[in-house]
Amino acid sequence: MADGIRVLLVDDHAMFRAGIKALLEVDGRITVVGEASTGDEGVDRARELKPDVVVMDLSMPDSNGLEATRRIVALELDTKVLVLTVHAEEEYLVPVVDAGASGYLTKTSADTDLTEAIKVVARGQVFLPPKATTLLLRRYKQAEAEDGVGLHDLSTREQEVLALTAEAFSSAEIGKKLFISPKTVDTYRSRIMHKLGLTHRSELVRFALRVGLLKAP
Repeated sequence: MADGIRVLLVDDHAMFRAGIKALLEVDGRITVVGEASTGDEGVDRARELKPDVVVMDLSMPDSNGLEATRRIVALELDTKVLVLTVHAEEEYLVPVVDAGASGYLTKTSADTDLTEAIKVVARGQVFLPPKATTLLLRRYKQAEAEDGVGLHDLSTREQEVLALTAEAFSSAEIGKKLFISPKTVDTYRSRIMHKLGLTHRSELVRFALRVGLLKAP
């Protein structure tokens, strides 16, 4: 992202998109490269434009924002999804994170937090307001108590690889930090995912968040 952060706006209200675009482009590092007014159109535009970040509303005609988020994540484009919605965290936070989104922000906070949230998720990190973080951690701790899978299942080295992977470091960068080869890092990562029953990197990020290895801003 040396040339800046490329953003796709997905919201069914044209005036709201215009306002958000004006807000974002005050920051010289962020460029709005496309817009969409439905979930289906958002998926198509994400596939076409391959933006760094999709700012996604939840309530739209056609495929809703939650389903569109799942479909964009499934494309494996290295595109991050930041949900920006009128809905309070209690209503949709867990489904949104489970769908693979990298952040959740209410529209009432857009004027103060949206620019920073986009920069955070573009770096491969998770953006959640403090209240949302508390709700999510409570939910995942309950799930861990039910399924019995937790940090104790991983070795110290596996925990190190997990934390660095969740922070968006590459295998080569992790290997350099831990003085092991990138191939060994990949082996550790595969072992971690097998132990935890995970299939995607986004799931590793959510697991790291819930057990306290990754701190939300």
